[in-house]
Amino acid sequence: MAILKVIEVLANSDKSWEDATRKAVKHASKSVKNIRSVYVNEHSAVVNNGDVTEFRVNVKITFEVK
Repeated sequence: MAILKVIEVLANSDKSWEDATRKAVKHASKSVKNIRSVYVNEHSAVVNNGDVTEFRVNVKITFEVK
């Protein structure tokens, strides 16, 4: 039986929500091992002068506890 834990991570990108998600997982993987999945809980964007300048995600990362 595997024991799984979930953490919530916020990340941003100037490219896309997908890039922000990848950054969240990459950064979390520096200290969290055995990541199994990522769930995008929320996404939003910052708008300046009518242009989207930043994409933000709130993700839940699931990993196995050994």
